[in-house]
Amino acid sequence: MTKRDYYDILGVQRNAGADEIKKAYRKLAIKYHPDKNPGDKAAEEQFKEAAEAYEVLSNQEKRQRYDQFGHAGNAGGAGYGGGGMNMEDIFSQFGDIFGGGSPFESFFGGGQSSRGGRRVSRGSNLRIKVKLTLEEISKGVEKKIKVNKQVACKTCNGSGAKDGSSFHTCNTCGGSGSVRRVTNTILGQMQTTSTCPTCNGEGTQITNKCAVCHGDGIVRGEETISINIPAGVSEGMQLSMSGKGNAAPRGGIAGDLIILIEEIPHEYLKREGNNIIYDLHISFVDAALGSSVEIPTIDGKAKIKIEAGTQGGKILRLKGKGVPEVNSYHHGDQLVYVNIWTPKALSHEERDLLEKLQSSPNFKPQPGKNEKSFFDRMKEYFE
Repeated sequence: MTKRDYYDILGVQRNAGADEIKKAYRKLAIKYHPDKNPGDKAAEEQFKEAAEAYEVLSNQEKRQRYDQFGHAGNAGGAGYGGGGMNMEDIFSQFGDIFGGGSPFESFFGGGQSSRGGRRVSRGSNLRIKVKLTLEEISKGVEKKIKVNKQVACKTCNGSGAKDGSSFHTCNTCGGSGSVRRVTNTILGQMQTTSTCPTCNGEGTQITNKCAVCHGDGIVRGEETISINIPAGVSEGMQLSMSGKGNAAPRGGIAGDLIILIEEIPHEYLKREGNNIIYDLHISFVDAALGSSVEIPTIDGKAKIKIEAGTQGGKILRLKGKGVPEVNSYHHGDQLVYVNIWTPKALSHEERDLLEKLQSSPNFKPQPGKNEKSFFDRMKEYFE
């Protein structure tokens, strides 16, 4: 199913500022929140869709990639639709949008979010570079990369506790992760909610810490990650995989993995946008008499015909032999620039033969008749 435009989902213009985007998401989150629409699957999907849009548009880097490349700019697991964002991720956004806890606690007085108001930590993002050949870029590729990062401690399963029973409910907040304070003002009593200072918003405290991770729930480790890179990516493009960054302390939400694309230069071919450029050098004899030559392409070898009388600088086009656009069936072309190669050293026989031909009218340039300017050749190509 085709994804909707993120700006359309939130109902904002493409030049909307961060505050406008946050305000739009806040409105939709309240409208479609599962607590307000129990059992309504359509509302739940709209709630998730709005969260995915906000998750991208509220992040400057992700928004820039989305504006440039569309949904493919955050491919490989970005957002709920990519399989990397779940309800835990969505509710974790409420700390920024609603100041902690459920929006219904802030606006409707009472109620409790699916996360019980507890603060959930988030791991940091990781950045890696992936080098791709022109052939890999043209077809798309799956890369398995070993990443050194923070992973969940296997000894305590990421809990940070020595054993499963080494937790006790925080006495300060009673396990809610937040504390409420009532302040008397000239307008009456004002109630505020803040993160519990005793348990840092987790709702529980560790009795006996794990000896391996010392209560953090994370250790340094290595993970092999499979990255599906779509065809048509380009140098400097960034892809994002949600939840594949550093693990968070004590079972929190993992950060994202940012993949920076690097192109490995090809031995013979050069990329310009979605087109492939190849410089072909032929002798003036082949140019005069015509010939058939074999050239490299990103799909292997291809034979092309050189018409008799071909001039230096002519551009030959192989349709559809270029790089595809990201998430599109459209391919660029391969452009073959014909260059006439002139030998520097001649034998006596060759020199004698050329001197005889030199006096022939056919071997004298006739500007305007058998020569075309660069601009004329480019116009001919695009027509």
